[in-house]
Amino acid sequence: MRIVIVAGARPNFMKIAPIIHVLQDRIAAGIDFSFRLVHTGQHYDTLMSTTFFDELHIPKPDVNLGCGGGTQAEQTAAIMVAFERELLAHPADLVLVVGDVTSTMACSIVAKKMHAKVAHVEAGIRSFDLTMPEEINRMVTDSITDYFFTTSSVATNNLLHNGVAPQAIHFVGNVMIDTLLKQQPNFRKPFFFDAYGLQPKSYFVLTLHRPSNVDSESHLQETLKEILANTHGLPIIFPIHPRTEKLVTSLELDASQLKIVTPLGYLEFNYLVQNAKAVITDSGGITEETTIMKVPCLTLRDSTERPETVSIGTNELVGTEPKSIQEPLSRLFAGNWKKGGVPELWDGNAAVRIVAVLEQLIAS
Repeated sequence: MRIVIVAGARPNFMKIAPIIHVLQDRIAAGIDFSFRLVHTGQHYDTLMSTTFFDELHIPKPDVNLGCGGGTQAEQTAAIMVAFERELLAHPADLVLVVGDVTSTMACSIVAKKMHAKVAHVEAGIRSFDLTMPEEINRMVTDSITDYFFTTSSVATNNLLHNGVAPQAIHFVGNVMIDTLLKQQPNFRKPFFFDAYGLQPKSYFVLTLHRPSNVDSESHLQETLKEILANTHGLPIIFPIHPRTEKLVTSLELDASQLKIVTPLGYLEFNYLVQNAKAVITDSGGITEETTIMKVPCLTLRDSTERPETVSIGTNELVGTEPKSIQEPLSRLFAGNWKKGGVPELWDGNAAVRIVAVLEQLIAS
């Protein structure tokens, strides 16, 4: 079976790593797999891509399509044109896509039009919020996918509700957690940890990137003011994209406790998360990692595509209204945060299950 594995953006790299490692093991055992790794270049700076390949021991991509930058439409078009050329030069039996970024959708469309099968890892997750570009990517990808690998029973049920045949759905668990559990012993202290005098469970980690939170200067200012006012003066480590940094530094904030740092590699960032008192974020993937590491997490969104991190894990959906931050932070400092549990099959073996399904496809 000739497989093309697609990665395009930072969240993809943690998801493809364990799949690649299991494929390499099965190829060494004589299973009839070959794979080609395609990096679309959707994230194109070193901190957002190359560092992750090095840290997670992912082989160098066979090709980088160089499709970074531009609007959603421009990037989608560029990826589709470049990926079509790639598949014409290197035909595949199966294109494996992960997550919900622009590359996921664009490469799925091209694969189907070129008569390759599509496997979607993290299929079926839904926020039901059509203002999120990722939701469009998920819906389109799942509408043309052949093999669906799901992270939870919620995702499986979403697909069944949409009419997907049960035999096409494979509940395998969460490959993000495969990577987290494997790399946890390798987490390393960021260079600024001691310089800032950080102590375990005595600082916050903050990440914001969604347009609803960072594109409005007034909304961002009010959000940061509420966070600063309700975190009892503890340091807040804010790894920040340069575009957002320019906006933050122009705001009128009394923010000595806000420590702005450049985006971090996987091992350093998760060291920070593991030792934080709590994480405040608008990311989806981080809520999965905080659930496994038992770290309280406040998600500044009105919806989530990962409801199991709320119903089972340590995450809480706070909303986007700045004042809504006060109450959950008050509960956190009062020691009343939920302990949380681990969702089913988030055990570090999702990639093994995925590759076992692929082996069955070879045999059938």
